[in-house]
Formats: sequence, C-alpha cells, structure tokens
Amino acid sequence: MISEPSRHCTVELQALPSRIGQVRRILSAQLRYWHLDPLIDQAALGVTELLTNVHRHAEPDKMCTVEIELLLDRLTVSVHDNDPRLPTVGDTDLFATSGRGLGLIAAVSDSWGVRPEGETGKIVWFTLSTPSPAVALPPYPVVYGATADEPFPSTASSAGSQNGTRQRASARSAVAR
Repeated sequence: MISEPSRHCTVELQALPSRIGQVRRILSAQLRYWHLDPLIDQAALGVTELLTNVHRHAEPDKMCTVEIELLLDRLTVSVHDNDPRLPTVGDTDLFATSGRGLGLIAAVSDSWGVRPEGETGKIVWFTLSTPSPAVALPPYPVVYGATADEPFPSTASSAGSQNGTRQRASARSAVAR
C-alpha cells in the first residue's frame, strides 16, 4: 500500500550546454519544493553527467526528457534520449578529462541503470534515498518580556474577571534562541 502519492516532474529539452545549467536549476528548485535539500548536490551532479552524455554521444538528435520522481523513500532521476546505443562504463586513464560520468553516478547514487526504450531510444536512470523525516522537536521555551505584569501570565482560573469575561494578562512572549 502506498501511504503517500508520488511526485513527478518532467522537462523536455535539447541537451545543449546552455540548457544543462537551466535543468540543474529546475531540478534544484523542485527538490527544495519537495523539502529534499540534502539531495540537491548529488542529483544535480547526476543529471549534469547524464545530459552531458546526451550532448556528446546521442544520435540522431540531442532531444531528451528529464524525469524526476519521488516515491516514498526514493528519488529517481532519469534521462530519455533517442539513441538506442546503450552506454558502458569504461576504464579511464588516471589523467583523462572525460569518460567518468557513469562512474561518478555510480559513486553518488544508491543504484543506477540503463534500459532500452523501444527500438529508437534508451533511458539512463539513478536513484537516491530520501533523508528520513525530521524528528519532531519540542517547542522552544517561551520567555516573558519586560512588559509582563508578572513573571508568568495568569491562568484562566486565577485571572480576574469582570462581568463574567476573563481579562487578558498583558505579556509579550518571544522564542528563546
């Protein structure tokens, strides 16, 4: 049984260097909206690597779709392109300036993979575990300011009343930091 609905975001684009930065910003904003700030760096790195691969290697065009899906405790980021050739993780020289994209994705994600999409494309994806929900903390203690008539405001039982109505204690409160 699914206890909460999935959340989904899709962006279609041409994988050009100028667009990759825009998609990173969209992804970051979406993760902030979903309160998944701790995943922004890993997700942005992963989507950058996947889009760079589309830009450098995909044929016949650079059109692709980025999908971000949050389902329970897992975030999945996937890139769909129109090139049926599946990428491979290669052995890269220590001083190579390229060829490490899938290795980086493997290093920062919980899982990743590739699957064909029909005869004319593929999907490359990775997953990240979402952080556990924050534990509810007790509220900050209330501190009464200098304008209070007494150190603690009167309670309903001890507050003075006039004509059957309770009078308010004049006090200010602030959050202690």
